Amino acid sequence: MIAAMKRPWVIAAAACILAGIALYAWYILRPSGLPDNIASGNGRIEAVEIDVSARIAGRIQDIVVQEGEFVHVGQIVANMDTLQIKAQRREAEAQSRRAAIGVDTARSQVVQREAEKDAAVAVVAQRDAELDAANRRLARSMQLATNGTVSAQILDDDRAAMHASTATVAAAKAQLASTQAAIGAANSQVIDAQATVEAAAATIERIDADIDDSALRSPREGRVQYRVAQPGEVVAAGGRILNLVDLGDVYMTFFLPTDEAGRIALGSDVRLVLDAATQSVIPARVSFVADVAQFTPKTVETAEERQKLMFRIRARIDPELLRKYITQVKTGLPGMAYVRLDPTIPWPVTLDENLAK
Repeated sequence: MIAAMKRPWVIAAAACILAGIALYAWYILRPSGLPDNIASGNGRIEAVEIDVSARIAGRIQDIVVQEGEFVHVGQIVANMDTLQIKAQRREAEAQSRRAAIGVDTARSQVVQREAEKDAAVAVVAQRDAELDAANRRLARSMQLATNGTVSAQILDDDRAAMHASTATVAAAKAQLASTQAAIGAANSQVIDAQATVEAAAATIERIDADIDDSALRSPREGRVQYRVAQPGEVVAAGGRILNLVDLGDVYMTFFLPTDEAGRIALGSDVRLVLDAATQSVIPARVSFVADVAQFTPKTVETAEERQKLMFRIRARIDPELLRKYITQVKTGLPGMAYVRLDPTIPWPVTLDENLAK
């Protein structure tokens, strides 16, 4: 019974001791002489992560970079197998040649139909002349038949010849209309064949783009963090191959309470001190202040409870500075971020000296 009564006190005492040790450690590690209007929070160096992925499905031929290696924009980091794609390109080239022959054939058809049209026009002219002669002959026969110079049989023959010539003219004109329609169809075949050529050319361009995309390039300057897949594996379209860290976009995320976060504006100067290099101070600027509290009590009723609200803040390091120390940039390093709540006051000496430049 006595042991059971003492146990809560022991736990409470241990918790107080641990809290005291943590507070003392923070006090020892923090820069000395910090004014009241300088806020601080702990965080870790982070960077934007980028996945290098295959645009189309296929087999990974090789990966030419290793984990931890620095890469530049446009540098080839992996290659996809292109055997099947190149076969598709040869097939598309054959279709393009076939389509080009189809254009020539269609144009020959147009020439032939136009020649047929010229012949039909000549036939129509010939039939018109024959009809005109038949009409004249019938007119003479009708005049001579009135005084009995020609027989009725001759008159009937001339009248039949006139009607036959009329029908022949109609047939010739119909043939002319048919040849004109054939020319229109032949021209449509030319357009269709030309469209087939353009489609084949577009197919070749698309396949060329696929072949070019089979050489996976780094979109940013950074470091290879890890391989997601290995050579010989088959990945789907959009399948991840490598994960890169963009060393041109490095920042530290830290948290501040309501009364301090509300006084910080975007672009405010920040000083970062990493645990691994306490002798150096890294300048940065506030690039993000959360609009919503990250830690919210279930019930907020008093001013004391409202002080428990914490807002996420991001301090971004200047990309130009990062380029100078590109080989030394490492993500995941813990440290402290210091920001002035009043931008008019000077930085303490401990945070204004040894600035990385």
